[in-house]
Amino acid sequence: MDYLLSPRQVELRDRVRAWAEAELAPLAPELDETDEVSPRLVEMLAGQGLFHQMMPEAYGGPDRIRCVDACLVREELTRICGQADEVFTMQALSAYPIIGHGTSEQKERYLPPVAQGLKLAAFALSEPEAGSDVAGLRTAAVPDGDGYVLNGEKQWISQAPEADIFVVFAKTDPEAGGRGLTAFIVERGTPGLISEERVSLMAAHSVGRMVFRDCRVPGENLLGRPGQGMGLALDNLDMFRPTVGAAAVGLARRAYEEALGRSKARMAFGRPLAGFQATQFKLADMATDIQAARLLVFHAAVLKDRGDDPAGQIKAASMAKLFATEACHRVVDEAVQIHGGSGLLKGVTVERLYRMARLMRIYEGTSEIQRLTIARAILKE
Repeated sequence: MDYLLSPRQVELRDRVRAWAEAELAPLAPELDETDEVSPRLVEMLAGQGLFHQMMPEAYGGPDRIRCVDACLVREELTRICGQADEVFTMQALSAYPIIGHGTSEQKERYLPPVAQGLKLAAFALSEPEAGSDVAGLRTAAVPDGDGYVLNGEKQWISQAPEADIFVVFAKTDPEAGGRGLTAFIVERGTPGLISEERVSLMAAHSVGRMVFRDCRVPGENLLGRPGQGMGLALDNLDMFRPTVGAAAVGLARRAYEEALGRSKARMAFGRPLAGFQATQFKLADMATDIQAARLLVFHAAVLKDRGDDPAGQIKAASMAKLFATEACHRVVDEAVQIHGGSGLLKGVTVERLYRMARLMRIYEGTSEIQRLTIARAILKE
């Protein structure tokens, strides 16, 4: 893939890879089995300057924010440690709307502590009855003096139990559908905000439920303009959807490496598993899936960074997310199969990867939503 990357991006990828293998790998088995964000991990990521990679130059970032950079980091982190990828992504995902739509005062207040890992951030969009259907959100924001009062619930919010800063979406005009959606910055400790309720998933992940009960948010915490929330949310998804594919590639790579090592070491009927054509075909399909997924991911990321084909970007991002997450599922499933009974043991790497991979086909747009997006784009061509 080096022919697609600048020397700076090659250095970034190689640096993250070497650091993750040396520093994260010994911690990953424990980190990836806990629902709580590790403060030590946050310090390590901040110490490597990884949060700054998705910040403006004025806040310590590169000359501009690039989707390709995020893909490079996510692939290398996820290959070693899922929680490291989760924390990196949530800091970037939550800061991005402030970078693009925040006032100068909001940027100065919130971006430095997020970039330095001093405060964790969360992106509060999904609700118990509205995940894929963003226009169906029910959390309401009613004007009150110089601010707004929020009432409602959020569900499946990554880092909600630990986050200090929340980008929250609520309806300011219930009759306007998606056009009535508005974004706010809400800080932990705001009266009426409850965000400590943790939800346990099949794979360890810091995720929680948030409740707003007459939660008063000052007008200065309005993010963008009233009614601009849908566009803001879609901007975020367009930027980060290809990076989910990159994380899936990283996870698939790890599963493939585990399977390859197992197939060479495991003896059956007097020879290694790798000596059987059935195993060779599995490995060939796994390697091909990974390479095809990576190419789709970087095609989408390059289109996003060029910024000259909005419709093409959306279609490419959905293709990348769809194919890479589905391919990851296939690769991890075959890795478990190659391990046989030992692949089902709790604590074995491929067993953990199997649970982690299943989440990717749902969050940031299910596979079904990606297919709808692709089909609509095709039918407009």
